[in-house]
Amino acid sequence: MTVDLSPVQEYYKDKTIFITGASGFMGKVLLEKLLYSCHSLKEVIIICRPKRGKTPETRLEEMFKLPIFQRIRDERPHMLKKVSIYQGDVTFDLLGLSGESLKHVTENTNIVFHMAATLKLEGNLRDAIDMNLLGTRRALDVAKQMKQLEAFIHLSTAFCNCDQEVMYEKVYEFPHKPEDLMRLAEWMDVKTLDAITPDLLKPHPNTYTYSKRLAEILVRDHYESMPVIIARPSIVTPALAEPLPGWVDNMNGPTGVLIGAGKGVIRSMICNGELKSEVIPVDIAINGLILLPHHNSLTKTRPLQIPVYNLTVEDEKKRTWKWVMDVGRDLGLKYPFEVGLWYPDGNMTSSKLYHTFCSVMFMWLPAYFIDFLLLIFGQRRFMIRVQTKIAVGLEVLQFFTTRSWDFKSTHFKQIYKELDATDRKIFKINTDDVDDYEYMKVSILGGRQYVMKEPLTSLPKSRIQLRFMYVLDRISKTLILSGLLYWISVKLGILDIVRNGLLPSH
Repeated sequence: MTVDLSPVQEYYKDKTIFITGASGFMGKVLLEKLLYSCHSLKEVIIICRPKRGKTPETRLEEMFKLPIFQRIRDERPHMLKKVSIYQGDVTFDLLGLSGESLKHVTENTNIVFHMAATLKLEGNLRDAIDMNLLGTRRALDVAKQMKQLEAFIHLSTAFCNCDQEVMYEKVYEFPHKPEDLMRLAEWMDVKTLDAITPDLLKPHPNTYTYSKRLAEILVRDHYESMPVIIARPSIVTPALAEPLPGWVDNMNGPTGVLIGAGKGVIRSMICNGELKSEVIPVDIAINGLILLPHHNSLTKTRPLQIPVYNLTVEDEKKRTWKWVMDVGRDLGLKYPFEVGLWYPDGNMTSSKLYHTFCSVMFMWLPAYFIDFLLLIFGQRRFMIRVQTKIAVGLEVLQFFTTRSWDFKSTHFKQIYKELDATDRKIFKINTDDVDDYEYMKVSILGGRQYVMKEPLTSLPKSRIQLRFMYVLDRISKTLILSGLLYWISVKLGILDIVRNGLLPSH
């Protein structure tokens, strides 16, 4: 039986695709979408390292059992056999490939999606350079040997040029050369490198955006001899519709904030509520990635500059952080998480002083108190450790939530204009018809089910627990404020004045 293929599906017919970082959040969604929607492809090759005593093959088997591969298991189980896995790692030369595995990759690959990276915003510079910069060079070294290479898509980030007021779809120069930094990381010890990191990073807020910027320059320098493309998504959030509404498997960015706030662990964060959020659902970003090689194959003349795409949603669809937090709080009360630390009624503020007060009163003091109780009862203490991790995460995140960002996505919008009606449906990248409130709802439920592993059947019980937490919260706050007012009254002598005023004079 012949199947009618759309232009994009036709492009992917009989193609072999090589993916680094396929076990990551975006990597899994990319793999699933390619197998489901580009079902005439020949093969998908992924590399994976052993982890916690599990071989790459075992890890792949476990990955295929995840809920996101359910529709493939149901509708196209034969596609799972088109995935080949090799032991490999971007921290090794030639990605850890050798012999027959290297030969197979270099002789058959048509398209490379280089997605492997460390996303730790607070990570040290050595690791960021090794994964994000040297890892990219190693991927390029393998790609250079590919005899049938049509496109090498490098996954970057929209925030890697944070010193620019307006971020166009081009590679920006930087005083530091990628080669110099790679050499520096090779011979300098970690302690010395950590000491000079703050000066090296300026104007970047963290090692992630810094290393990603240098990696872009490295990729750009290969444009003359290789078909390289750069894709820059904004903050990637849970799936809008595919492969499952709300699918997410990590607590990075807004997902972590919504879960932390819903559990009553995050009570305050610094954020300018009037600014627009720069987020993109993972399935929209992945569809954009899949469309890039096809779109570039249609250009008759090779562009003078490397093709760069800012994968962002339309300006009209960008909601303010205040809207996100308000709706998130509202939905968090309707669809509460299972037992949290406290009643979820945190706030966001642009005042550092007020944030510090709230953090001390409602985050740090309870954490110390809970750890003290755990110590008394001989249990393992964990709250201070959790709170420290949250504090570091929030501090890193505030760079992105207290600044206005202006991304120009002309090239990305052009892709949509040139797509035919069928491909617009199969590879959705336009969000004009998306109900934002409904999307927030599936995001919270996704975080609940897929990250916290809390089934929807526990919602009635969670709502009862939430009412109990509300009463406990109000009683505690009343007692704390009463005690604080009493202490202030005693210190300022107000209590004596009131007492003397009420007593009759003789």
